[in-house]
Amino acid sequence: MNPQAKLIFTISLLLGTAITISSNHWIMAWAGLEINTLAILPLISKSHHPRAIEAATKYFLVQATASTLLLFSSMTNAWYTGQWDITQLTHPISCLILTSAIAMKLGLVPFHFWFPEVLQGAPLTTGLLLATVMKFPPITLFFLTSHSLNPTLLTCMAILSAALGGWMGLNQTQIRKILAFSSIAHLGWMTIIISFDPKLTLLNFYIYSLMTAATFLALNSIKAFKLTTLMTTWTKTPSLNAMLFLTLLSLAGLPPLTGFLPKWLIIQELTKQSMAPAATVISLLSLLGLFFYLRLAYCTTITLPPHTTNHMKQWHTNKPTHITIAILTTLSTMLLPISPLIYPLS
Repeated sequence: MNPQAKLIFTISLLLGTAITISSNHWIMAWAGLEINTLAILPLISKSHHPRAIEAATKYFLVQATASTLLLFSSMTNAWYTGQWDITQLTHPISCLILTSAIAMKLGLVPFHFWFPEVLQGAPLTTGLLLATVMKFPPITLFFLTSHSLNPTLLTCMAILSAALGGWMGLNQTQIRKILAFSSIAHLGWMTIIISFDPKLTLLNFYIYSLMTAATFLALNSIKAFKLTTLMTTWTKTPSLNAMLFLTLLSLAGLPPLTGFLPKWLIIQELTKQSMAPAATVISLLSLLGLFFYLRLAYCTTITLPPHTTNHMKQWHTNKPTHITIAILTTLSTMLLPISPLIYPLS
């Protein structure tokens, strides 16, 4: 892709995100989301592969439907209350339609079907944008309207997302699809707490984005797309593979690592809100995700499996790891000890 075109699309992405997260009026928020959607489409389809074109088409159709629902929700609210302010969403039908629209934007169950397919068709760097940057504006709208939304509906969607994200990821061999289902499961954790402590949702999103960025950039550096190719990359960059192993365990939420922090705080808050059964169920469902993260980690570093693969081992390279990956993997694994400082900042 032409560097100038790529620069324009990147600036448009940043502009659309900035417009949505800083707006008070529904029309401005909608315009920012549309700019975002139109800017990411060329980045998804830049390889001109039929799979990439299919992914871009699916993404466009889903996002256009979600934007239409969002606009319809805000217009319904304005019709009944005369308010266009994002924080003044009070009409129950508008709240229900908005929940559906944002769930579709994010890929929450039951509107999740598009996300694994789109992520599988996009390049790894674009996949990183889809899993992190593109979710920030809808999460912000969730944050601003959290006091108006139905907590029971959000809790049901969150538990279903955690269950389906873990369950569907078990049998996958494509790394991008595994990370897509991982994203759906993490969104379940963010959604379950948003009615009770919205700042905790944002903290969870920031830490999730950090860990996902480290994982995607490491995979992009070693050019691994399937589990079979991931099995043979330990000969190429052993140190990077070791850090990828720790980052994957952090994504799973194991205690000594950064990923445990949001899960710990969410379970604590749910217990305070007398929602111990929901906390227990979502904690047990995270074990499904732990299985496929351990499978990825096993393929990354521990050992080669007993059966042979059709891929030749890659040459060891002395090319230094990019400083961004080094910083992100360090943050993805070592932030838990300073959690008393991080939580008040959120």
